[in-house]
Amino acid sequence: MDMSEVNIDAAVIGKEISLNRSEEKLIEFSNGCICCTLREDLLIEVSKLASEKKFDYLIIESTGISEPLPIAETFTFADKQSIALSEIARLDTMVTVVDAVNFMKDYEEARMLQEAGESLGEDDERSVTDLLIEQVEFSDVILINKTDLVNSEALEKLRCILSYLNTQAEIIAIENGCVDIFKILNTGKFSFEHAQQAPGWLKEMRGEHVPETEEYGISSFSYSARKPFHPQRFYDFLHQPWTDGKLLRSKGFFWLASRPDYAGQWSQAGGIARYGYAGMFWQAVPRNEWPQDETYMQSIMEKWQEPHGDRRQELVFIGQNLDRHALCQWLDECLLTDEELKAGTDCWAALEDPFELWQT
Repeated sequence: MDMSEVNIDAAVIGKEISLNRSEEKLIEFSNGCICCTLREDLLIEVSKLASEKKFDYLIIESTGISEPLPIAETFTFADKQSIALSEIARLDTMVTVVDAVNFMKDYEEARMLQEAGESLGEDDERSVTDLLIEQVEFSDVILINKTDLVNSEALEKLRCILSYLNTQAEIIAIENGCVDIFKILNTGKFSFEHAQQAPGWLKEMRGEHVPETEEYGISSFSYSARKPFHPQRFYDFLHQPWTDGKLLRSKGFFWLASRPDYAGQWSQAGGIARYGYAGMFWQAVPRNEWPQDETYMQSIMEKWQEPHGDRRQELVFIGQNLDRHALCQWLDECLLTDEELKAGTDCWAALEDPFELWQT
């Protein structure tokens, strides 16, 4: 499947591969995306294959610039007759292939997909790093390919980094794309519930992941606080040159004193970093507008702490040779002082705030 007008993969496969049975054919999807325009086509073709009862497994190889979550969600798509792909085929395993030679270089380079000549068009504002992190974090199995082109230390370091980015995936080192087929077929590894919780940063935030060792100086930790950040001091923290170790991944939510009702979202991977509006804190939402579901209510109250309710700082950092103590002390200095805190929200609103206006 290729997301371009000319399906290069189909052309190559059609020329180079002889199918076992004369009545079999190559089904080609062109100029579309499996997670939007081609969902119904995929459902139709998979239904046909399933009804023939000739095949045990179906492998969907998406283009390198596709995002894995929408592909997985395709299995929940229902047609006009309310038939979903999941009723015909079971999504078994999400596999990502990592280039052992170029992964870290591409991850840190901060190039945009348009610069790399791999974008979906002029409106595609994703970076190469965005794509790499999404594909790695969402995987059930990560195949590190081209291992014969790197030394053992570089390979183990890459394996260690990947294990922090995705704490659940099975990581397999391979050469020339050769892998035991049953490592990627009929593994039963995929589940939507686990996929939504897979990223290492999220597990760290929830206190679920405590690494046994810190190989190659790679470690992760979370920062939390129940005071708001002074907007100018936190802005300066985010924009200062990073000299303390190598920050591989950081993500989470932050609370600015000048915007007390709203949570900000921070996300950094390699050389790409973004922040912006994440949503409202529940304490700022009228109680009559709260969800009625008991499980949802319980999740809100688990984060509740007077006098500020669910307002808080929750940030996670994964990196190499990070000075955890110094970093946390730096963030503590971004918080309001006791005097600033006592001044109240009217004074907070007047604080210097260099962040762009959030589109709520």
